[in-house]
Amino acid sequence: MAADANPVAIPFEPDPAAAAMVEATTPVIRRALGVGTRRVALALAAFALLAACGWVFPRWLTFLLTMAAGNGLVSLGIVGLMRGGVVPFGQGMVFAAGGYATALLYNKLGFTDAIGLTLAGGVAALILAAPFAPLLSRYRGIFFATLTLALSMVMYGLLMKLDTLGGSDGFNVGRPTLLGWKLPDERAGYLLYLLTIGVATAAAVALRTAFDSTRGLVTLAVRENELRVEYLGASARRAVAINFVVAAFCAGIGGALVVLSLGHVEPNFSYWTTSGEFVFVAILAGWQSVVAVFVASTVLEVVRSFSSAYFPNTWQLALGLFLLFVIRFLPRGIGSLWTPRRHH
Repeated sequence: MAADANPVAIPFEPDPAAAAMVEATTPVIRRALGVGTRRVALALAAFALLAACGWVFPRWLTFLLTMAAGNGLVSLGIVGLMRGGVVPFGQGMVFAAGGYATALLYNKLGFTDAIGLTLAGGVAALILAAPFAPLLSRYRGIFFATLTLALSMVMYGLLMKLDTLGGSDGFNVGRPTLLGWKLPDERAGYLLYLLTIGVATAAAVALRTAFDSTRGLVTLAVRENELRVEYLGASARRAVAINFVVAAFCAGIGGALVVLSLGHVEPNFSYWTTSGEFVFVAILAGWQSVVAVFVASTVLEVVRSFSSAYFPNTWQLALGLFLLFVIRFLPRGIGSLWTPRRHH
């Protein structure tokens, strides 16, 4: 039998519940897209401003800001862990992993591209930290801090003893290239400054977006009431493990950028005092704002530079007094100056 040439059209009636859901979620989606676009626009404006300032700044100030941005990346990862209620005192391990991976690729394999070396440092730190993430995610408080500190000091001991890695003296790293272009002598520091603040800006936008996501809110819930998070079906351990790996990647990138700017890597990258400085910056900044992390890192570099110049034997005392001042008058960190209280 031949098919009907004029099939009967079946009228389509939209589901009222689905239509109501779409209508309710559309403003939320638009608002999220607007926030994301505004965030990216502000980040690009900040990068352009810093790039313009770096062009006219003296070399010593450009170098100081480069180091502050590189070290700030490590503290930014620590802030992500602090949001979940844990504080690592061993980020020097992954910081050193990123630095040594960058130096070895440059010296042993002849790979000199600054962008590639930076990414390689982050990947090396991630690979080193990933096996420890499931173990560390089971611990909280002083146990988490002590275990990370122990790992960092084991790393320090190995770096001190291995002659192939330069032993206690470390080894130098030559000047990198940028997309195949050899950096000129007079502007090498400025170009590395641009690379560092560019990476720091991208990391700040990415982590701010992650903090505001569902997984970021789960991290805050883990800090407040871990048992309730488990009852609701989320995994507190998974949240801590993911944050630990992300923090390691940020630290590895920071270590790579610092090594490229310094031109030298040494075991002190993994020493406990280095890890303590990163925690110092994270506490100084607070966990509410990613911008505050880089502000706090810059403050640390400025205070350390001028204190060591004018008070060479007591600059640690000046840092300690400054931290006590911030804790007394800004207990939630520098970020609380511009973060609304309702976000705390």
